Amino acid sequence: MQIEETKLPGVKILTPKRFGDDRGFFSESWNRKVLAEQGITLDFVQDNHSMSAQVGTIRGLHFQSPPAAQDKLVRCGQGALFDVAVDIRKGSPTYGQWVGVELTAENGKQLLVPKGFLHGFVTRAPNTEICYKCTDYYAPECDGAVRWDSCGIAWEFDGDPVLSPKDAAAPALADFDSPFVWEG
Repeated sequence: MQIEETKLPGVKILTPKRFGDDRGFFSESWNRKVLAEQGITLDFVQDNHSMSAQVGTIRGLHFQSPPAAQDKLVRCGQGALFDVAVDIRKGSPTYGQWVGVELTAENGKQLLVPKGFLHGFVTRAPNTEICYKCTDYYAPECDGAVRWDSCGIAWEFDGDPVLSPKDAAAPALADFDSPFVWEG
């Protein structure tokens, strides 16, 4: 497993090895033992899978607040997406900064998004599937969002985004009171 640090401490790009032949490929997207040897000791309890039919679909920017905050390990099962993490930990020297990575079914890259970061993505191909592991269970009372266009993210797509009503009505980052605090 190749592990790449990003400019945001804790946000990592993981690229599993792939073993392929004329039938396709095999890859371990998560191996607790191998990643623990690299200092990643997360206990995932829930897997999520969503499909977005249209190019330009934005989902996010989402978070789940304490006491049910979640770390996420995100990958693309089909298609292509631009995946983003934004630091929302009060007092963090990187508060409001973002990192993005192209996740495709072909490149096999994964984005590790820690607690205290917003997560979102835009689809780059039709019928794009995103699969992600979470370290806590979904808790509707802890579910939150920040407006997709309020963090200075270079989404790089043409036209109007396809948004859910929740995402369209989310507050801007400037109006958001984060429940997360940087523990430096």
